[in-house]
Amino acid sequence: MVEAKDRALIVQSDLTVLLDERAADGQAARELLQRVAEMTKRTGDVHTYRITPVTLWNALSAGGDAASVLEGLKRHSRYDLPLQASASIRLWAGRYGKLQLSEDAGRLLVTGDEAVMEQLALHSSLSACRKEKLHGTIWELYPENRGEFKQELARLGYPVLDHAGYRSGESLPVRLLTDRGNGAGFALRDYQQEAVDRFLQNGSVQGGSGVVVLPCGTGKTVVGIASLTQLGTETLVLTSSVTSAQQWKNELLDKTTLTAEQIGLYCGAYKQVRPVTISTYTLLTHRSSKSGDFAHMKLFSERDWGLIVYDEVHLLPAPVFRMTAKLQATRRLGLTATLVREDGCAEDVYSLIGPKLYDMEWKKAEAGAYISIVNCTEIRVGLHDSHRSEYANSGARGKLRIAAENKNKLPVVRKLLGRHDGKPTLIIGQYLEQLYAIAKELDAPLLTGEVPQEERAILYDSFRNGEIGVLVVSKVANLAVDLPDAAVAIQVSGSFGSRQEEAQRIGRLLRPKRGGNEAWFYTVVTEGTKETEFAWKRQLFMMEQGYMYEQDTMKALPDESENMRRERGECSC
Repeated sequence: MVEAKDRALIVQSDLTVLLDERAADGQAARELLQRVAEMTKRTGDVHTYRITPVTLWNALSAGGDAASVLEGLKRHSRYDLPLQASASIRLWAGRYGKLQLSEDAGRLLVTGDEAVMEQLALHSSLSACRKEKLHGTIWELYPENRGEFKQELARLGYPVLDHAGYRSGESLPVRLLTDRGNGAGFALRDYQQEAVDRFLQNGSVQGGSGVVVLPCGTGKTVVGIASLTQLGTETLVLTSSVTSAQQWKNELLDKTTLTAEQIGLYCGAYKQVRPVTISTYTLLTHRSSKSGDFAHMKLFSERDWGLIVYDEVHLLPAPVFRMTAKLQATRRLGLTATLVREDGCAEDVYSLIGPKLYDMEWKKAEAGAYISIVNCTEIRVGLHDSHRSEYANSGARGKLRIAAENKNKLPVVRKLLGRHDGKPTLIIGQYLEQLYAIAKELDAPLLTGEVPQEERAILYDSFRNGEIGVLVVSKVANLAVDLPDAAVAIQVSGSFGSRQEEAQRIGRLLRPKRGGNEAWFYTVVTEGTKETEFAWKRQLFMMEQGYMYEQDTMKALPDESENMRRERGECSC
């Protein structure tokens, strides 16, 4: 038993929780916080977490309760729990499960404790959803307001359990090719089957909506495909990019009895609507002007979908949220590597897609050899002399960009390439001008959003088969790019403090490696600038998953490209 003074947690009254990872119970305390909180800051060996209603409700959805959460916090707390913190947890947990949606003879009903219903009746934002008050504990709702009602309740701090059921959708006979008779079949991994089972809940009204969280490279797509085949219904798949959409189609053809004629791509140059249709968030939210209609949103009603799969659900844009609010009678499966959202819309994912049903820790996946072992390092370099005057005279945003495009990063990139000579490497950045310069100096191909899909596919194939050893990529490669042999990633710039982007970029390295299951992620930042602060924030999710960033300061090396130009007589000075 760890003495109180040596325990890892300090819980504050507003449910900010400090974790001292040096404590003897630091690992156990971190595992507890992973279930019930999210990391918001790190300073040295002390990390800051925050327990919110949504993080607590997700923990309760996975089978926890207030008593076990409070007991765990007390067990690891250095001091007594503040009364206000305990009261907040009991309040939020006490509201969980007290409101339920159900269907009776075609009517949509919400039932709850009479005192709670009286409290809700005071909120005008709910009145438009209520058709009739049948009893002090029962309201009838307008069916079309099912999603809006759930969304507003979550914002008010009252989660509702939706047991109103789902329509079946158009039947689609399909099965998994788990046994092809020639040894070429595949089997769901145990955790994939568990994720599918938690989503379907044996077809009960408790299943059918929710989010599965799995690390990149562990087969989220397979979970979606297995859910589709078990339901046997026409399905709409929404994903982040055309590349991802094509990968979904390839996986469906490889792992199910579906034919190419049954799978439609509704993205890029294709506008195919078929029993299984795959589209992108970008296309669905495209409109000719800011005030124009979302012409492609009609896809949601093109067929009688029995399932909608939201791949990379953490990226779900607001217009798709609004449409999803109207589709609560359709089963909804969210897939993601991280539920972190930078826009504060976690409540909307919870209320409209569903609670977190399954979550595998990245380190657990690593221990099972489902993903590669990734070594993370932050390298700090000094600001190049040529940038100093401009940096001093720029505003906040200008300073950040100058720091991100620091010329001293290129020699570090060269040094890292030499350190990992022969290993497939991605150089990832945010700013195109910076990436063009790096690609030119390294004589490496560059992949940006300007590159047509056909050329992207050629570059990806060349990287996979070893013809290209170094590929420079913009943020188009953040998501859903299957480059299984990538062993090194060097990040030279990013989107401010985006935790989800950091996780997705590291995700490019997670596919198990042949001949040694190890990979390296480097993030190169400019010392003494705002970029270091954003780097800390970017690393929060990975730190929460148990990854540690080694700190390294590389002395700025001479600009090799400039020296080489002098030797060739090309310098204009």
